[in-house]
Amino acid sequence: FIQQEVDYIVLAPVTETGWDTVLQEAKDADIPVIIVDRMVNVKDDSLYTAWVGSNFRNEGDKAVAWMEDFFKSKGRDKDPLNIVDIQGTIGASAQIGRTDALEAGVKKHSNWKLVAQQTGEFTQAKGQEVMESVLKQHSDIDVVYCENDNEAFGAIDAIKAAGKKVGTDKGEIMVFSFDSTKAGLNKVLSGEIALDTECNPLHGPRVQNIIEKLEKGEKVDKKAYVDEKMFAADDTVKSVTTGAGNFDVTVVTQDVIKGRAY
Repeated sequence: FIQQEVDYIVLAPVTETGWDTVLQEAKDADIPVIIVDRMVNVKDDSLYTAWVGSNFRNEGDKAVAWMEDFFKSKGRDKDPLNIVDIQGTIGASAQIGRTDALEAGVKKHSNWKLVAQQTGEFTQAKGQEVMESVLKQHSDIDVVYCENDNEAFGAIDAIKAAGKKVGTDKGEIMVFSFDSTKAGLNKVLSGEIALDTECNPLHGPRVQNIIEKLEKGEKVDKKAYVDEKMFAADDTVKSVTTGAGNFDVTVVTQDVIKGRAY
């Protein structure tokens, strides 16, 4: 693209590192680069013009806050809580933010224990494989924190195959997920996923807005976060508060799912 002398480059990186050289080449060619979705970890952030995407740490913080409020509402906030973290692809911005949020929550609560933590590589097959392995080592699991919907689907299959139940009642395994795809929200509707925190992939309108501003010679924000919701099966927790603000929880219905773009 640099050799083609394009006007703009929109880059969606899979991992955060390894971009310094090519971004320097784009800068030397005076081609603005807009990063979308995952962040890049570079020594000089002037190598890119703007970033559009999700606040992955806040996604995790919202999920952890919901977990806290849910167990408190059920009178279980002092009970031991054994948590499994099926991480995303190690090094991806989404994995880093969501994992960091959970680890912070575990440190905050002396009764929370992270009994297993392993990457599911954001895939259903790996998520199932990891969950199968964990279930053989740990019989008492309360929460499975999956870092995307595909991993959650695999984990649910493994839990059911092991003869255990997914759900929010005591004795059942609560599954948390991120993405909020239609398939994921159907699992929320059925009670198989307790909470699905949205990762909004619709970056196009914000990218267009940035390019239009640049064309006019206007300044643009270095970071622009997309709006993201939270989806639960019931209204036990109506809203949560994190360092980024207050966030309402949407109860999933068929109409909610039908109205989704993805």
